[in-house]
Amino acid sequence: MTNTHKEILLRRPEDTANLATRIGALLVPGDCVLLAGPIGAGKTHFARHLIQSLQDVPEDVPSPTFTLVQTYDTATSELWHADLYRLTALDEVEELGLSDAFETAICLVEWPDRLGDLAPPSALHLAFATDPSCETSRILTCSWSDPKWCAKMEQCENG
Repeated sequence: MTNTHKEILLRRPEDTANLATRIGALLVPGDCVLLAGPIGAGKTHFARHLIQSLQDVPEDVPSPTFTLVQTYDTATSELWHADLYRLTALDEVEELGLSDAFETAICLVEWPDRLGDLAPPSALHLAFATDPSCETSRILTCSWSDPKWCAKMEQCENG
């Protein structure tokens, strides 16, 4: 597997929402997107717009900070949105059922560092950072090792 990465400047929250929609359109069951970055960097904003873009009737998408996992039905599969911020041990991840979901659903995982060795090797990693030069901008670093993401990210950029 090759390691590839790309940096994207998201100047406005709308840019983040549009990218989320474009990436969401390319996801299939078994795809996992790991969302990293500090509190307030845009992880939940991205996840909310991706999820809503896949729903027939967009519904409210709360942050799963306290529920840990929210599931949604989409036209193509079940989608799991997990926020692992409050987890402290790997066995807590296992109890959530994420390992099975990684194989059968589309998964969005905030605070993926809590996954440890359970992180899917084929995942797309999105690291959000605030832009010190502009309060509304975000710097997004996309990285992956599974070749399937090369075509998807190229398609996303051109779409």
